[in-house]
Amino acid sequence: MSKFKIAHKAPSIDMTPMVDLFFLLLTFFMLTTSFRPQEAAQVDTPNSISGLLAPEKNVFTIYISKDNKAFFNIDNGQDSTSHVRAALLKNMGDYFRVPFTADEIIKFEKLASFGMPMKDVKGWINAEGSARDRMQTGIPMDSLDNQLAMWVHFARLNNPAAEVTIKGDAKSEYKTVKKVFDMVQDKNIDKFNLTTIMDKVEVKPLK
Repeated sequence: MSKFKIAHKAPSIDMTPMVDLFFLLLTFFMLTTSFRPQEAAQVDTPNSISGLLAPEKNVFTIYISKDNKAFFNIDNGQDSTSHVRAALLKNMGDYFRVPFTADEIIKFEKLASFGMPMKDVKGWINAEGSARDRMQTGIPMDSLDNQLAMWVHFARLNNPAAEVTIKGDAKSEYKTVKKVFDMVQDKNIDKFNLTTIMDKVEVKPLK
């Protein structure tokens, strides 16, 4: 008696639902992603002998450009609902008698690093595009008008847990960097990070 052979079909998976899901997720991320604003100054950091990574949140940063100008940035801390940047701007406005509206404070919270005299901060907040970039002239840090020290003071007051990072350009002058170091330590901040490039340089002892 002859035997019947049962045809076996190779299993197949319909990928259409997965492709639809992929495009839905891609569209979602494209619509909800917020890009980081451009920094106030381009800083080419030097090499380092350390491999430690600097924190990305709950930190305030002092930038030193190659032309020895100072810039500042601070995030909203570990919990953005604390509105550290808003409180900082209010403190600086009260100290220097520069009033800010509620809308200007909200705008300031969404901006990145900045560097200009306090009298120009209101105009910088309300400016757009290249006009805003041209106002980045550096924060005064002279002995008679050390506004950078006040930004650090109120930043520390509003977020004592924030780590301090100094990001200096490799071509900035030593005396400017030392002035920033001394100013930070004068505010009782003895521990801070120095930002360098990602490539770690091995230092070999002299023979």
